[in-house]
Amino acid sequence: MLATACSNGDDRPASPSPATSSSATAGGQSITMENFAFSPADLQVRPGEKITVVNKDSAAHTVTAAEGDTFDTGSIPGGKSGMFTAPAEAGEYAFVCTFHPNMTGTLIVR
Repeated sequence: MLATACSNGDDRPASPSPATSSSATAGGQSITMENFAFSPADLQVRPGEKITVVNKDSAAHTVTAAEGDTFDTGSIPGGKSGMFTAPAEAGEYAFVCTFHPNMTGTLIVR
């Protein structure tokens, strides 16, 4: 979308509006845990990116790599948030809530 405006005589460039930005730079990517499910269940991130995890349930949850010890938020109490760092190596990493094994997802690192 291209927009034009009248000049006010100021030679400073206009600042972009945050509403027009599609990149998630300030807060990075996030996973929400609600109704005993991850949303999104599949999340694509960059290597080493910080991921915020928001628990909207009343029960504690984790985001834990299904294999190995690549990442693990530890217990996040209901109504609280946590954070973890995506693996540095590209690949697909299955994750699970250690308290509720039916909660599963995939972290896609590219």
